[in-house]
Amino acid sequence: MSVFLPDITVLTVLLLIIGFGLVFLEMHIPGFGVPGIAGAISLILAVVLTAQNFAQALVMTLAILAVLGIMLGVVLTFFTKGKLFKPLILSDEQKKEHGYISSSDLDYLLGKRGIAITDLRPAGSVDIDGVKFDVISDGEYIPANSKIEIFKVSGVKLVVKKI
Repeated sequence: MSVFLPDITVLTVLLLIIGFGLVFLEMHIPGFGVPGIAGAISLILAVVLTAQNFAQALVMTLAILAVLGIMLGVVLTFFTKGKLFKPLILSDEQKKEHGYISSSDLDYLLGKRGIAITDLRPAGSVDIDGVKFDVISDGEYIPANSKIEIFKVSGVKLVVKKI
């Protein structure tokens, strides 16, 4: 028996396999959850139950950290090449022709008229062609049910005035 190498038992091997498997599973599932915690506990138990002195515990911990580092490197390599997590990536395109618009493409509303749903003091909601929009008035108070017109589009901010 060596000072640095512990006696490996079936329980130790089982705990290590379970621990590495659960940590590997956690690397594939977003978030910090049950598999990662259970895997870490299994790996810690393997060290605590097997190591007979501090030197053995240190060697086992360093070996476990090395294996975890290699596992992380493999997962990240496959992840960056797109060979993992295909279901997590949206493959459909949201094109303008199919009715999708980006929030920054609101220039088509310039000059449109509608009715204030809420009081605009200065922010509130308006109805334009049956669609509700959050807007800002040009600084004045506009009561609900007033007719408004969009006279400025600044990014996602719609500025209206009373007509």
